Amino acid sequence: MAQSKTALITGITGQDGSYLAELLLAKGYRVVGMTRRTSTDVHERIQHIFEDIEFVSGDLLDQTSMTGIIYSIKPDEVYNLAAQSFVPTSWNQPVLTGEFTALGVTRVLEAIRAVNPKIRFYQASSSEMFGKVQAVPQNEDTPFYPRSPYGVAKVYGHWITVNYRESYDMFACSGILFNHESERRGKEFVTRKISDGAARIKLGLQKELSLGNLDAQRDWGFAGDYVRAMWLMLQQDAPDDYVVATGRTHTVREFCRIAFEAAGLGSYEQYVKMDPRFMRPAEVDLLIGDPGKAKKKLGWEPEVSFEQLVEMMVQADIERLRPLAGV
Repeated sequence: MAQSKTALITGITGQDGSYLAELLLAKGYRVVGMTRRTSTDVHERIQHIFEDIEFVSGDLLDQTSMTGIIYSIKPDEVYNLAAQSFVPTSWNQPVLTGEFTALGVTRVLEAIRAVNPKIRFYQASSSEMFGKVQAVPQNEDTPFYPRSPYGVAKVYGHWITVNYRESYDMFACSGILFNHESERRGKEFVTRKISDGAARIKLGLQKELSLGNLDAQRDWGFAGDYVRAMWLMLQQDAPDDYVVATGRTHTVREFCRIAFEAAGLGSYEQYVKMDPRFMRPAEVDLLIGDPGKAKKKLGWEPEVSFEQLVEMMVQADIERLRPLAGV
């Protein structure tokens, strides 16, 4: 039997890391996950595959630790999914966000270049880089105009990946992923806040749900579909950057409507309250991706629809909360 590939995933305890680890294990990879020793990250998202993953302790803020990890693990592929990834937090911690989300990328690339420039590298870029959008829909050629410290840091991470690819002939790709959700999404994100809120209201655990801008529009897909695109990028003959999106946009209001209906609560309007505390200092406009290149070159297609995604998230939260409600 051929020797299986080794993949190193930073940010393995996050939503995307858990789905990517599942995918790679199913493909026979040796999967190594990097975690920070100081991290309070719980392993609940990867509990079901915990025994199948090797773990190493490392830190994106520390060049020596990154180089040491690449040297000792000798990965064929590195997926850099670690970041300070919550946009509102990036306003409160802009410098730390820059250290992790921007300079952290350079440290991983520098470690790969020093140890073995043939290692294939995936960088998690973000639709937040488009921010104040310069064109609708956004594709790989749309100019960036980030509207948060997180978006700015992601632009740096994106361009440093391009620079290492072009300067050192490295196989380095960026996936410009639009919003992708699942029942493993952190509860600070609006989609999970809605599915969790609808489930709690359904089970009598709370009465109402406070949200910010209900008219904000996003291109939302399923995280499990999006990690497949990451893997496909590193299997190509040549490295490139790709927008990964559904090409459809929905408002927060629409997400609420489907979620509350899925919970059997009828109209969301009697439960959802607008709260100015949840408004962003600078809101991004209409984020909608054009995944044409990914579909054509990678043969990638999203399999879970928006409606299925919302229903799946609500049902998972209802099941999770049942014991709390004594139901």
